[in-house]
Amino acid sequence: MSHAISRRDVLRGTGALVLAFSLSRHAFALTETGASETALRGLPGSLDSTPLLDAWIGIDAGGNATIFTGKAELGQGIKTALLQVAAEELKLPLPRLTLVTADTGRTPNEGYTAASHSVQESGTAIRNAAAQVREILIGEAARRAGVGIDRLTARAGVVTGPDGVRYGYGQLVSDQLLHVDAQPTSILTDPRDFTVMDRPVPRVDIPAKVTGGAAYVQDMRLPGMVHGRIVRPPSYGALLLSVDAGPVEAMPGVIKVVRDGSFLGVIADKEWTAIQAMRRLAARAQWEETAQLPDEARLPEALMALPSRDQTILDVGQPDVPSYAINALFSRPYLAHGSIGPSCAIAHADDDALTVWTHTQGVYPLRNALATLFGMPQEKVRCIHVEGAGCYGQNGADDAGADAAMLARALPGRPVRVQWMREQEHAWEPFGPGMAAHIRATLGPDGSIAAWQHEVWSQSHMMRPGPPGTLLAARDIAHPFPPPPPVDLPMPEGGGDRNAIPLYVLPNARAVNHFLPEMPLRGSSMRSLGGYLNVFAIESTMDDLARLAGQDPVNFRLRHLKDERAIAVITTTAERFGWKERPRPPAGSGYGFGFARYKNLEAYCAVALEIAIDQDTGRTVILRAVAAVDTGQVVNPDGVRNQIEGGIVQAASWTLFEGVRFDRRRVTSVDWAAYPILRFAHVPRAVEVHVIDRPGLPFLGSGEAAQGPTGAALANAIRDVTGARLRALPLDAAKVQAAMLAASFKAAR
Repeated sequence: MSHAISRRDVLRGTGALVLAFSLSRHAFALTETGASETALRGLPGSLDSTPLLDAWIGIDAGGNATIFTGKAELGQGIKTALLQVAAEELKLPLPRLTLVTADTGRTPNEGYTAASHSVQESGTAIRNAAAQVREILIGEAARRAGVGIDRLTARAGVVTGPDGVRYGYGQLVSDQLLHVDAQPTSILTDPRDFTVMDRPVPRVDIPAKVTGGAAYVQDMRLPGMVHGRIVRPPSYGALLLSVDAGPVEAMPGVIKVVRDGSFLGVIADKEWTAIQAMRRLAARAQWEETAQLPDEARLPEALMALPSRDQTILDVGQPDVPSYAINALFSRPYLAHGSIGPSCAIAHADDDALTVWTHTQGVYPLRNALATLFGMPQEKVRCIHVEGAGCYGQNGADDAGADAAMLARALPGRPVRVQWMREQEHAWEPFGPGMAAHIRATLGPDGSIAAWQHEVWSQSHMMRPGPPGTLLAARDIAHPFPPPPPVDLPMPEGGGDRNAIPLYVLPNARAVNHFLPEMPLRGSSMRSLGGYLNVFAIESTMDDLARLAGQDPVNFRLRHLKDERAIAVITTTAERFGWKERPRPPAGSGYGFGFARYKNLEAYCAVALEIAIDQDTGRTVILRAVAAVDTGQVVNPDGVRNQIEGGIVQAASWTLFEGVRFDRRRVTSVDWAAYPILRFAHVPRAVEVHVIDRPGLPFLGSGEAAQGPTGAALANAIRDVTGARLRALPLDAAKVQAAMLAASFKAAR
């Protein structure tokens, strides 16, 4: 029986469904995620660079599915979200799906897991691939049964139709069936018919983490594994002059001391032996130090004095006026990722191949860097992502992978595990760059913003691998690879200038990015990049302008917005917080509000806070936080809330506590005492997150949406309590207490 060819037929292919696939050879551009800014084929999401359907979806003879993603689970919950997306479109129950995350031997090349793009890029690819796979299976069932495609339905992994037609997905699988390119359009499930997406599904990555199971690369143990430790230089650029390794090599349990130029490490049969050997080796090493770091106490001035490459990123109207009501400098220090588990990797070298288990956020770029470092073909290097105990950005994960590979190549046939020590993590990871932002603004006669100027100074926020010179080991070997040129991430996403263009409607405005090619301290990606400081600065200024205009801060923001989704987020937050009805706070308490659309491209988020400040210590506690977020089509509302809650906590830590300390030669904040982070005693007492669902709209990344608004809301709440505007982060207890004392002294006069 014949049937008419429909759009579904176009999706059909012939042959067997196999788990193997071809990877795109597209060379990624130097953007934060590594994705090309230019579409290659016009396909949705990451399908554009890896179009074969069986690169994303595999179905076995039992009808179960394996889903492949090039993105990594970092604690943001994408394992669960991507499984939900696939289950919805494949019409398979969640328990029948398995997800394989970033692995250069198995998954598509999706560059870095960064910039809140995982669901936007990989989720979009998987959703469309799953929908097309479903239609191909329906088409195959129609061919076998001799019925029209439109008479068949897929549900729970079975295609059914009239007269008892019934095929399980496993029955329909044959060679090459899905080894076909994706099509530009897909028959997607209507949001009104969702049964898996837009539902709160428990996260699959949580159970092992809360029960002490093997959740992280730090927990991995392989047969025959030995342990390595690295002796890091005492400061940037230090050269190893000499080391007497003989007594260390003679220690019981020590297998080998490895030296290549200034790279120095040790391998032992047990971890404690490796630590003891590392310490003895460090004590016997002689170094020449030459580092010259800026004056930490005058970091903003030091950054602003550096040579810069300047670019005007916004220029409308006539923002130059004789005087400005606000003329303010904002700054943030260098920030450490502060990963709870120090960076770790396991490497195994055998014959001419190398395998590295790593918590890098970019397995393919790291593979490329290692292949170049060791002069190996890329196909001989495999990097497999395993979750790490802490990240979001570039911490020491890539460096630990290179360290482990260096030691493994010196001991072929044995897996070598390398874990950094706490002082190494704090001193040597790539920090979130220190920054300065200068804002000038003034009001017009009608109380609206008449002129606005924003300048920002920052070094690169993107120094990840692939170039091998991004890795510490590659810089330390006898024939070193030089650090690559700093990358100035382009707008509209930007790097240090991310979110420097306000979303507000301003008739006269200018924004200038002063990119600093020099790197005073080692820096790279930290969650939200420059968006955190720029939103902090913009929203602090909006609050001050509202006060000058005698207007409510929320109403002042709404007055300068036309974006209906932005207005909805702000209005929802204010209503759920009870902003209009908020009572006069008791002494030492106050309120603050902050808003942004992350990158002006992704999720919208507004945050309202109630805080209390201890009058004796200056310590700030968040009593209540209320947020609203619009992240487009929601996959897992509980997962979105997780991200915003986590962003609020993370931003509270940055804003109130964190800053890298250093003298003119060395980083000095090498432990938790010198680099304090938010502890449980200062976690917000109550957090509410309200998700504004947008059925059918594109996914928008939410992982970095709350950091800027939270930091700004905190600054505005502290201003509400103290009467003083603090602009130099962190707003720690000492600064807050000094502001309160100054206010008391002024009032007493």
